[in-house]
Amino acid sequence: MSKVIIIGGGAAGMMAGVFAARNHHEVHILEKNEKLGKKVFITGKGRCNVTNACDTEELFPAMMSNPKFLYSSFYSFTPQDVMEFFEKAGVPLKVERGNRVFPQSDHSSDIIRALERELKKAGAKIHLHTAVQEIVKKPVTESVTESVTDSVNTLESEAALTESGSAAGKGRKGKKSPDIPQEKITGVILTDGTFMEGDAVIVATGGFSYQSTGSTGDGYRFARELGLKVTDIAPSLVPLKTKEDYVPKLQGLSLKNTGLTIKNGKKVLYEDFGEMMFTHFGVTGPMILSASAHIGAKLAKAPNGELSAYLDLKPALTREQLDARILREFEAGPNKQFKNVIGVLFPSSLTPVMLELGGIPAEKKIHDISREERQHFIDLIKAFPFTITGMGEFKEAIITRGGVSVKEINPGTMESKKISGLYFAGEVLDLDAVTGGYNLQIAWSTAYLAAQAIQ
Repeated sequence: MSKVIIIGGGAAGMMAGVFAARNHHEVHILEKNEKLGKKVFITGKGRCNVTNACDTEELFPAMMSNPKFLYSSFYSFTPQDVMEFFEKAGVPLKVERGNRVFPQSDHSSDIIRALERELKKAGAKIHLHTAVQEIVKKPVTESVTESVTDSVNTLESEAALTESGSAAGKGRKGKKSPDIPQEKITGVILTDGTFMEGDAVIVATGGFSYQSTGSTGDGYRFARELGLKVTDIAPSLVPLKTKEDYVPKLQGLSLKNTGLTIKNGKKVLYEDFGEMMFTHFGVTGPMILSASAHIGAKLAKAPNGELSAYLDLKPALTREQLDARILREFEAGPNKQFKNVIGVLFPSSLTPVMLELGGIPAEKKIHDISREERQHFIDLIKAFPFTITGMGEFKEAIITRGGVSVKEINPGTMESKKISGLYFAGEVLDLDAVTGGYNLQIAWSTAYLAAQAIQ
């Protein structure tokens, strides 16, 4: 049995705590907030998109960073395993559009309470209002290092003999392998100066998004202080800022079943179909948030820092079908003014903007509208334009892109390659995905793997 210290009581920290405690380790979760799961509470607009009910292999295309690193994690604790875990913990689940999984109650608090119950049942100890100042390590004794190195070299030699029939590993014995940790964890120092001894530490501090929930980048500082590389971080899954003055006029308008295309010049960077909403500064919604994960770096490199975007307001209709629909409306009222006919095609708040951009005078009689004018108006419906000028900030970001470099971490255990007993799980790592429950799946899977790896 080991004494396991988990820094952070969010999704990854709680899940790691459950499985480490079930494995009969002495588990201490250190959470600086007044309660566990503050960020989990607000995810999915308070409903908590627990995971995505896709097949495991379908998770990888949804990953924006380092998908190959997650192979062991995802196959060790699959979306189906996650669903079974929560169902057994007393949370009935439901699957919605896009395979998004939610509690039947639509309350994220049910997910948090289930994890708290499982932690208590397994015997984990929870320390609230407890912040960590420093993770403490010490050199591994020479005898231990040599013992581990000898074992590894023996395995390497046996593998080499198996593969080639010759002693390819001969002569390596006694040399320090770069993959053998030269240091090990001894515990943590709390902000009040208390030293808490531990055999293993799991860093599950989250990223740098939603800082009001406690995600203030502590894990990145711990990693750097311990000599691990941290990649540049940036907000991801954020609203997008736009240029046009007509966008704020549409504030609050939500559109479902809408097509989105984002271009850099003539090059298509991203295409999607789904739900979005106009805001006072730009656009947001599930489709937009996922787009932000794809275009963040490309926006920064774009000419003038701008990208062109277009909405297909009627994606279910071809141009020909849409033209036929408009002609039917025209034929029903040939003497009516244009503004009094097109209202049936759009939400009321969108109609004035369509009139503004459509190139047809609002008072023009239907029978006076030319075919060219009608085709131009169809162009607008199929490609409603706006210009993306910026991304939302960390305070608006659902997740963080970047983090502790996965090159520092063993993908089969989530343990540091350099420091024995040091593990990382969840958003603190350089791992992120699009919306749809995928980011929580990263948290659950990496936490599970770290907990199971501790001896």
